[in-house]
Amino acid sequence: MSSLHLRDLTVERGGRAVVRDVSVEIEAGQVTALLGPNGAGKSTLVLAVGGVLRPRSGTVLLDGEDITGRRPERIRQAGVAIVPEGRRLLPDLTVEDNLRVASYALTRDQAQAGRDRVLELFPQLGQRLTAAARTLSGGEQQMVVLAQALITQPRYLLIDELSLGLAPVVVSRLIPVIAAVAESGTGVLLIEQFATVALGLAQQAHIMEGGRIRFSGLARELREQPELLSSAYLLRGSPTADPAAPLRGSVPGPLRGGPDTERAG
Repeated sequence: MSSLHLRDLTVERGGRAVVRDVSVEIEAGQVTALLGPNGAGKSTLVLAVGGVLRPRSGTVLLDGEDITGRRPERIRQAGVAIVPEGRRLLPDLTVEDNLRVASYALTRDQAQAGRDRVLELFPQLGQRLTAAARTLSGGEQQMVVLAQALITQPRYLLIDELSLGLAPVVVSRLIPVIAAVAESGTGVLLIEQFATVALGLAQQAHIMEGGRIRFSGLARELREQPELLSSAYLLRGSPTADPAAPLRGSVPGPLRGGPDTERAG
């Protein structure tokens, strides 16, 4: 089966190993959840896969091909797109121009096909194409960031903190989009602060803490046995009442960790 396989990755930041011997496999057409407290190393892992950081050791295999340490644009061209935390847009450009910039390496036909696809996924953006990105709501900005990644029609998509800073009603609109992307054949790695969101979408799940993977298994196991999460972080509250993504038990909700030793998280 096609997959993006992260094998024994170790990544350093500031001379310190933030990610330690991490192995995760993202299968095509499935959502894989990566959970864990702030400072666990999740964002560092994503940046290493995307070529922004260079792993100290380990490999990134794209359908069996080693793409470890390639430049970000080469990794993107190979079919791996990342959505980093923080909604990084070109604020003074319009929505249309932000999409155009994201498709610069595509042919005219590919860019048009990608644009049509993302406007189908995010019809609200079709009404905001001439608006400057800085004037958009947080939810609309997240849609643009996702659209920028999806316009290249990637084989694998890594999303860091889908719901960060967004209202529950906005998150509930994004959940079906991520499900549709996976159903179309794209493999998705979803890093998410809310277990209800991540586990409601995912087939596979991993818990990362202290730079290491502490649990790997079926998302269903964590939905049915939320106590498995308690060794890595405390769960409180819930961002959404979406009944399509329930987490059984009395402790679903956002992931809270200790001191944020790695701001990127």
